[in-house]
Parts: sequence; structure tokens; C-alpha cells
Amino acid sequence: MKILVGFSRIFVSALFLFSGFIKLNDPLGFSYKLQEYFSEGVLNVEFLIPFALLMAVFICIFEIIFGITLLLGYLPKFTVWSLLGMIVFFTFLTFYSAYFNKVTDCGCFGDALPLTPWESFTKDIILLVFILILFFGRKYITPILPESSHKWIVFVCFSACLGFAYHVLMHLPTFDFRAYKIGTNIQEGMSVPEGAPEAEFEYFWKFNLDGKEEIIKTSGEYPQVNGKYIGVETKMINEGYIPPIHDFAIEKDGQDYTAEFLEKENLILIIMYNLSKSEGEGMNAIKGLTDKALSQGYDVIGLTASSPEKISHKKEQYNLGFDFYSTDETALKTILRSNPGIVTLNKGTITEKLHWNDADKLVLEKVEPSKPRINKVLKVKLDSIMKLDQAGRDRGDISWEEQKVIDSTNTLFIEDVFNEYGYPGRSLVGEEASIAAWLVIQHSDKIGKYLPLIREAGEKGELDFSSVAMMEDRYLMQQGLEQVYGTQGRTINLAGGSLSFIWPIKNVDSVNIRRKDAGFKETVEEYSERLLGEKFKKYTLSEVKELIKKSK
Repeated sequence: MKILVGFSRIFVSALFLFSGFIKLNDPLGFSYKLQEYFSEGVLNVEFLIPFALLMAVFICIFEIIFGITLLLGYLPKFTVWSLLGMIVFFTFLTFYSAYFNKVTDCGCFGDALPLTPWESFTKDIILLVFILILFFGRKYITPILPESSHKWIVFVCFSACLGFAYHVLMHLPTFDFRAYKIGTNIQEGMSVPEGAPEAEFEYFWKFNLDGKEEIIKTSGEYPQVNGKYIGVETKMINEGYIPPIHDFAIEKDGQDYTAEFLEKENLILIIMYNLSKSEGEGMNAIKGLTDKALSQGYDVIGLTASSPEKISHKKEQYNLGFDFYSTDETALKTILRSNPGIVTLNKGTITEKLHWNDADKLVLEKVEPSKPRINKVLKVKLDSIMKLDQAGRDRGDISWEEQKVIDSTNTLFIEDVFNEYGYPGRSLVGEEASIAAWLVIQHSDKIGKYLPLIREAGEKGELDFSSVAMMEDRYLMQQGLEQVYGTQGRTINLAGGSLSFIWPIKNVDSVNIRRKDAGFKETVEEYSERLLGEKFKKYTLSEVKELIKKSK
């Protein structure tokens, strides 16, 4: 019995020390597991959820302390009773979880050693046996060091555990056993190896055969029976291979951007699984970091499970300069134990993970900006807008009255785009669609309002400057002023027939120099021949005004 108690003492101590330390390394992760147990679908004690983190920390610490006191032989009666109480409770919990299939991983050893519910229950039964041996043979638990030193050892260990818990909560777990640890390539973590076992199911088909209900079991194929089909139920008999990373995705407006972002070389992810719970001090730290990262050429995006309304509010509150995308909340909690937190990626490989407290430790060297990301959804919409804009002009598919209605609708849509994105230029929608918004405004009565925005887009290279020049000329012509680049023509009806001409140009003798600088390849003379089929003729504003009077 003495030998058996000695072995049990070492075994139980080692197991409690290992289990406690592994969970204390990641108390936030253990608190998530406790919240799962406390939820309505499991134990239905949701009033405990706000205390889950505090409970997680002290459960881990007491596991370690009881492992130490058992090993030392300090307060053996109290220690053994405490161990027995803990293991009885954990055994009930794991049995309940396994029998009713409530929690798929008990969290006994954190992410270091995942156990199924039945494996965890079996482990607790074995541990219960050894603790019962200790309980009935506790007289053989003798001190291994002078008893006067025991309380000091326990005090030092308790203080060290508290300090360690505080450190990992204010930074990140010291040891990362999760699928998203530094060095992991996310694409590889999501892939299924060739030849990996596939999930297997049994199918239970219900048929009415001669007035009697019969169930036929197959592996998936439809039974060849002469009867009336009633229904089918399935049962998984082999889960098959599940990739380490199987719930990661980057989405927005129904579009999946995962592959696109995982190809970028200098990507910074700001992880905020719940914006309502993001710490204010952390948001200020993230604001400074992301502003610097963007100026240094990095791509920065936020990942959250929060609603668009909360995203909009948080961006406005902290003046954040990056966009947010949607990712599963559980995946975000698994990636990083910080809200907010920072993850850096290089072509899908995790190169750094930081708590917001350590944001200043991220080294941001200047890098070459990545090629712009195309907003595919907006591009498709603008492509359609361009077709509608030309329907009654170049193609003549519809009447002019119908075209005016379309132009009005298009203008409202483009104004909404301006409010959300600014000018949708090359970097946002690509080369072809970059002209769409310009076309709509050029054919509207809103040129004066949006010309500064169009001019800014041209200066930034988001739009050909020749398009800016054409809009400026049209606006000047509408105001009855001389144009600058000679891009606008006019046709009026006179008694002797119609007259087409280029609207008067300011400093007309140097117009071809200005046209060349703006990106036009034709001279004004060549342009007049192509556009109007007329030789270029210089007109003054007073001459044109007289002609217009005659046309009336």
C-alpha cells in the first residue's frame, strides 16, 4: 500500500501540475471553454459567464498548488479532500459532456493535448482511482522536506502563478500550441493531404413496404426496393481527416477574399473578434500602429465578427484608416488571445503575433506597396453603369427620354459611391471601370459639385488627366466661358443649315501644347476633323453668342 500510495502521489501530482500549467499558460482560452460549459445549451448557468476568466485563473492556480502540496506532503488531509472534490466534479462534467455530446473538447490540457469527451472522461476515471488510493492511504503521505519550509514554498509558487497569469494576460501565452502559431502557413494548414481519409456515413432509409415501415441501411447509395420512400437519416461513423485550420475565411459583402489576402507579402491583420469588447487603450495603440504601417507600404485590414453598424461606429470613433472584413468569432479567438491584437503575414505565413500592449515592439521597415486590391463587386456594378450610360448615346438602344431617366438614376448611384469610397479609380475597380463615374458626372448637372473630386483623382493617377481636362472644358462651356483644352464642340441650327464648331478656347495659339501635356494625342485641328467632320476654326465668345442668338 505504501508503494502504491507513493506511485499515486507522484502520478497525480505530475498530472495536476502539467494540467494546471498548460491551462495557466492560456487562461483566456480556458475561460472560453468555461463559457461554453456555462452556456444555455450545456449547464445553463449563464450568470457565471462574466466570472469565467477569474474562475479560469484560480482553477489553474489551485491545480498547480494542490499538485505541489501533494508532492511536498503539506496538509495531506486537506490536499486529498480537495483533490477528491475536484476530480468528482470534473468526472461528472466530462461524463455529462460526453454522454450528451455537449462540448467536443473538454479543455483539460488546453490546446497542447486535445481530448475527445469520452477520452477525457476515461482520464478522469483513472485519476479518480489514484486519488481514492491516496484518500484511503493518506497516512503514508509523508513530508519530503522540512515542514517549516512548506508554507513558504507554497506561498512562492502561488505568487509566481499569479505573476505568470498576469503576464500572459497582458501579453500573449508564452507557449503557443494552437494551429495559428508563428511559422504556420495558413493555406497549408487548411489543405487536405492527398489520400487523407474521408468522412464516412451510414444512411438509414425509411420505406413503406406493403403497409409496413422498413429501414434499410446503406453507405450512401439509394436502395433498390419496391416501396414508397418516407425519409432518410444519416449517422457519421468516421469523421475523416480534418485540417488543423478549417474555419478561417476573410469575407465582405458576400465575397470571399481569403486567397487574395493570403498571397500578400506584407499584410497586417488587426484581430478584434468583438468590437464592443475591444479595449479603448488598445484601440488607441492600434490607431498609431496602423497609421504608421500604412505609410510604410503595408496592407492593413481588420478582422471581426461584429456587425457593419459596429464597424462603422468604431472606425469613426477612432478614425481608423483600414477596412474591416468578417471572420468567424471562434477562429479569431483561436488566432490571438487579444482584443484588439496584431498578426503579421507574409504570403499566408504567420511571422508575428502581438498583444496590443506590445504594439510598439513591431518593427515596421518601409516596404514596396502591394498591387491594389480590386473591389470586384463594385467593378461589376460600374461596368453595368457604363453600358447603361451609352445605351441611348452611342448604341441608340433606347429613346432619349429613357436615357435621361437612366442618367438620373446613375447619378444617384455614383453619388453614393463617392460618399463611401471617394472616386472609384484604377486602384479600386481597375483600368476599364475607372472611367465609369466620370462618364456619369460628365453627362449630369453635377459637374460643378464633383469637379474637385475628379481633379484630385486625376492628380493621384486614379483617372486619366485627359478625362479631367474634358470635364473642366465642359464645365467652362456650361458657364459660358472659354475652354482650356479644346475638347468641347457645339452644333447649332441656322437658317442655312446646321453649324458645328469647337467652343472658343482661351489662348488658342498654345492649345496644342496644353493638349499634349494633358495626354491628348491629337491636335485640336485633327480633333475637330474627327469629332465634327469640320476644319478647325477659331471663334471668340462674342461671335459664338451672336450665332446662338441667330439660332433662336
